Amino acid sequence: MWGNPPAVLRVCPCGRSMSNSSDTSSPVVSSHVSLCDEGEDGAAEDDGSWAKNGAGDAMLEQLKVLEPSDRVRELQTILRDSTTSRGDFIFYADRLIRVMVEEGLNCLPSYKRTVITPTGHEYEGEWFEKWNCAVSILRSGEAMEKGLRECCRSMRIGKILIRRDQDTKLPRVYYAKFPPQVDKRQILLLHPVLESGATAKEALNILKEHGVREEKIHIISLFATPRGVHKLLKDYPKITILTSEVHPCSPSHFGMTYFGSD
Repeated sequence: MWGNPPAVLRVCPCGRSMSNSSDTSSPVVSSHVSLCDEGEDGAAEDDGSWAKNGAGDAMLEQLKVLEPSDRVRELQTILRDSTTSRGDFIFYADRLIRVMVEEGLNCLPSYKRTVITPTGHEYEGEWFEKWNCAVSILRSGEAMEKGLRECCRSMRIGKILIRRDQDTKLPRVYYAKFPPQVDKRQILLLHPVLESGATAKEALNILKEHGVREEKIHIISLFATPRGVHKLLKDYPKITILTSEVHPCSPSHFGMTYFGSD
């Protein structure tokens, strides 16, 4: 068992210092809203107090946070470090994406299946049921498609393009294309950074308009903020959110750095 790494200060691209020895379990119940966590809609809406009451406990049942480890913490630290080169950023982001995609696949229904091994023995294992798909929220969600393909080559992938309206300054769906009969499918919604929750909420709205039930939607994020989690689980209490950590300061530079548009 690896020991805990020494505390190392890194500077997040937002300008705040971060420590890789901070507790990752407490931010989800923190009342602090970081200045760097303005999110997609630029408004701080929740202070985290939702997690201190009974309703918060019910919400947290739908939040799945990756069990912390030294190696995962190292990946999180590298991706937050303002001195990380773009090449290294992509490499380590892909590693963390692969970890989260594998966890996301565990949410999909499966059934027992018996196969015959090359030595002639029977082996009772598991097999994924059909009618699964992924939907990526463009553009940053496309970064997770490669990791998904490496884990599940045959899975269909839909896309949603959401941009901020120049007049209202609110997220707006400009394009959405889904696999056939999407309402019958279990959906992995690929969204690397869940900040304010405004963008993800628009994606959930359009999926519901296409008949997808909440309990069939599983959001996979690398990073999430307390208020982003609250916003989504308050309005959509039956969805599942999977993330590597919940922290007030999210790496909002993820998409720009990954695709080289910064």
